Amino acid sequence: MRSPKVIEVREPEIIWRLFNTTSFAWLWLILRIWLGIQWLQSGLGKLGNPAWMQGGAALKGFWESAVRIPDTGRPPIAFDWYRDFINFMLQNGWYTWFAPLVAIGEVLVGIALIIGMLTAIAAFFGGLMNWNFIMAGTASTNALLFAIAILLVLAWRVAGWYGVDRWLLPKLGTPWSEVTVRESRGDVLRDTQPAR
Repeated sequence: MRSPKVIEVREPEIIWRLFNTTSFAWLWLILRIWLGIQWLQSGLGKLGNPAWMQGGAALKGFWESAVRIPDTGRPPIAFDWYRDFINFMLQNGWYTWFAPLVAIGEVLVGIALIIGMLTAIAAFFGGLMNWNFIMAGTASTNALLFAIAILLVLAWRVAGWYGVDRWLLPKLGTPWSEVTVRESRGDVLRDTQPAR
């Protein structure tokens, strides 16, 4: 029995360098810190607001206006299943504990992104919050923040290079290795060297 032929599909070199080498770690640092500051400012504003931290009145009001179906025009929430989900949370009073969770989550995501600690996980949860804000009908800057979060998740190997991840990820079992890139007849050859 013949073994199946393996075909390697290579990504463009710029994409490989962008997401897999430290050559562009400076770019991820800029995006990461900017995004972290956005989350930190938003979360700190909520932490100091009793409408978010004591009873969740702010989140309740946001959810109530999101599920409202106007007499004319389009409702803020485009998908019925998502409106049902928000209604379920409203009817069960989840805003009382969910509002402080959002505020604390925004602060934690902001801090983690700024210091570069578990960058991809922080970016994922930030992106998840952006996605939920978008689904609830709040455009604002959420689409841009979501796009940057996705890029940081894709760049997980190097997005935290200038941060805590540089030392934390190898200890968690996600080691980086040094790579030598050589050009040969237009192909990129990678010689992996053991991590030092």
